[in-house]
Amino acid sequence: MFTVTRFLAVVALAISMAGTASAGKERSNSLKVTATAYNSLSSQTDGTPNIAAWGDRLRPGMKAIAISRDLLKQHGLSRGDKVRISGLKGEYVVLDKMHSRWRKKIDIYMGKDRRAARHWGRRKVTIHW
Repeated sequence: MFTVTRFLAVVALAISMAGTASAGKERSNSLKVTATAYNSLSSQTDGTPNIAAWGDRLRPGMKAIAISRDLLKQHGLSRGDKVRISGLKGEYVVLDKMHSRWRKKIDIYMGKDRRAARHWGRRKVTIHW
């Protein structure tokens, strides 16, 4: 009986220490990607330009991105993840996904500001999540 109790105490202690060791550690991934920009304009998409691929409603002023599907499948990003983009302030939320033909690519949502999207153009950036 004493050895079973001692064994359970050791197991409980080991589990609690494992939880403490990983607490506060964020997964740290980064990847170099091509970044373009897009707008919620019907000329750039279908008849519902404010609705993202997962059904989220996009509104001007949001910090949102669309990601290529390989970033979902092979690199572990998922809907709702927060991403930092080199050269930009703040965090962007993954709310949209791109056509399957794209690889290592993000599209930064810029509301209805077509000029800002064109000014951004196409750049190589590093994303961190």
